[in-house]
Amino acid sequence: MDVGPSRPEDDCLKPEFGIASATKFSDPDCTAKGEPRAQVALQRLDTLWINTGTLCNITCRNCYIESSPTNDRLAYITAPEVAAFLVEARDRGTREIGFTGGEPFLNPDFETMLTQALEQGFEALVLTNAMAPMQRPGVKLWLLALRQRFQGRLTLRVSLDHYSQALHDAERGAGSFAKVVEGLDWLAVNAFRMAIAGRTCWGENEADGRTGYAALAAARRWPIDAASALDLILFPEMDASADVPEITPSCWGILKVNPDTMMCASSRMVVKRKGAAGPAVLPCTLLPYDERFEMGATLAQADRADGGVFDRGAVKLAHPHCSRFCVLGGGSCS
Repeated sequence: MDVGPSRPEDDCLKPEFGIASATKFSDPDCTAKGEPRAQVALQRLDTLWINTGTLCNITCRNCYIESSPTNDRLAYITAPEVAAFLVEARDRGTREIGFTGGEPFLNPDFETMLTQALEQGFEALVLTNAMAPMQRPGVKLWLLALRQRFQGRLTLRVSLDHYSQALHDAERGAGSFAKVVEGLDWLAVNAFRMAIAGRTCWGENEADGRTGYAALAAARRWPIDAASALDLILFPEMDASADVPEITPSCWGILKVNPDTMMCASSRMVVKRKGAAGPAVLPCTLLPYDERFEMGATLAQADRADGGVFDRGAVKLAHPHCSRFCVLGGGSCS
């Protein structure tokens, strides 16, 4: 049956039928169809992410970084290692230091590195599940002290996958919803700057999702504006088994997406692989295990990264997450 001519946006929105998924995203310069691959240049280092390690107090059903109580593929980074990157970030005019994991509050050096970031004038964003590690009495005491010293520059973004107990617990385990709500209640009562990260895998539209979170926030008296993309971030899903199209330079205009809005245009992430001599710089938070995306051991080296998936520091979109999460999904961790 003749379905008429294809539209330009089809190539940017739909998987390429007849092309094996295994051949896609493998060549750093060309797509499987032989077209040039899109790339994103760093415009400014607005956010430097520090991965504190992949160990976590829980195992989620669909954790993109596969964090768990046993996954230590990304080891605990140390405060002295982070300090060196803070110096480089300050020299680049970086605004924000983001801490992610795993669960950051499990890292024994986390208090020191978070304090260092705030003392040096950065804003700090901590991604946490707000469960047992954050709720330890000693942790609460130093968090209260940091809030007192640096009011307005410390934000805790809490993972609450859905506003209903049933769906959140389906992702994170029975009883996790109640524990997260307890953590959010404590943050709210103690006047912390806070945000919520949810997911969009529940088959509901964004408006309905935000309405559900708004009702929960109002009932719990959380200072969350569910209509705000800063207060409530709803992340697109990253199904590794799903086929997605590769992005070419023409897709920017077709999709009306500015490459400067991509996460790798304004952020970098530091990780420490298990057994490695030291940390490594990656383009973003989504690619912790793909060694093709290691940019060097310092931010200076990352600026000059060339060859393979880099072109003088610019990132070639040679990973499915680049397409699925960032370009098509509109997602950003910052």
